[in-house]
Amino acid sequence: MNADLIIHNIKTLYTSAGPYQQGEDMDKIVELHDAFIAIVDGNIAAVESGEFAGFVGKGTTLMDAQGLIAMPGFIDSHTHLVYGGSREGEFRQKLEGIPYLDILKQGGGILKSVEQTRASSFDELYQQSLKSLNILMSYGVTSLEIKSGYGLNLETEIKQLKVIKQLKEDTKLDIKATYLGAHAIPNEYKNKANDYLETVKSDLLTIKQENLADFVDIFCEDSVFDLEQSKDFLSYAKDLGFNLKIHADEIVSLGGGGLAAELKATSADHLMAVSDSDIKELAKSKTVTNLLPATSFYLNKTYANARKMIKEGCIVALSSDYNPGSSPSENFQFVMQLGANKLKMTPGEVLTAVTINAAKAINLEQSVGSLEVGKQADIVLLDAPNLPYVLYHYGINHTSKVIKNGKVIFEK
Repeated sequence: MNADLIIHNIKTLYTSAGPYQQGEDMDKIVELHDAFIAIVDGNIAAVESGEFAGFVGKGTTLMDAQGLIAMPGFIDSHTHLVYGGSREGEFRQKLEGIPYLDILKQGGGILKSVEQTRASSFDELYQQSLKSLNILMSYGVTSLEIKSGYGLNLETEIKQLKVIKQLKEDTKLDIKATYLGAHAIPNEYKNKANDYLETVKSDLLTIKQENLADFVDIFCEDSVFDLEQSKDFLSYAKDLGFNLKIHADEIVSLGGGGLAAELKATSADHLMAVSDSDIKELAKSKTVTNLLPATSFYLNKTYANARKMIKEGCIVALSSDYNPGSSPSENFQFVMQLGANKLKMTPGEVLTAVTINAAKAINLEQSVGSLEVGKQADIVLLDAPNLPYVLYHYGINHTSKVIKNGKVIFEK
């Protein structure tokens, strides 16, 4: 077989295997030394060690990795990338210890971003989002999920979702869109959560008709939407044919994790306050437990109990939660470093959590998330001696090249 491209002289190649890994198997990754990757039509044709001459033919391009290490392209399975303005004005309140939910009650938090996003044009949202997306990509992210949720009315939610669609078309990245109209209760529906949810249900019909979202999400949390409201709303979305996600048990343990397992949601996200019993329910399900340690870091909150989740057999993923209020950073490798340093995950578990398990969290595990024959050639080359070094040497960008579908999309 003649390859279009061969990436060779890879010091060590690290990958998990699909379609996902759970529990103790998350730490069982493949390591190939003196490795090469042969690529045909943007897909992986071979991943091996040693001699690659059998794949070289007329027209084959050779890319010398120069002793770098290789991993699957990283997958950020929970972001709020599209929003207007910024929220540094709340930074002092955070430093003074004012709780996030109290800031929300005062009209700040999500509601401040709603005000700014409603006031932003499509082009303003697009340019700001593209800038952040390019930064994420420079850290090795080749696939991601992006939520709406800063409109809280149909007009602005559609504006956000159309920005997501345009980003997908223009960047050629694998991007999944999530409709998060149930992110907060807008000021015009203050103290009328049920009435607002009815309007969001109605809006879902338009979102479905225009094919603007892959997933539907809700913020199941104290002072936002309770467990009963969340179940009713997500069940309605499921009946319409949407895949489900849920912001669950982030601050208060309401049972959102258990609800995710019950409704067979694709992922339950946050889970810092999830109960032991709900962890057991998630472990028995195929719902990904999607952990967001950068949010805990920024808010100075407790970290999710990843070790217990892994011990119980959950499918654990890590993502950035990039957003203007509780995780304003595109440094995806820092998320990985927090996974190791704060969630006590091993290097192999971290790699699995940001590749194949993150792919499962956005229903992309059949095409990306591991370096296996037949999958897309989504690869990150890192200037580091080994995988543990990437997590040990924190706060910097180790990326040298990012490859998507066999083409270099970032090079340092």
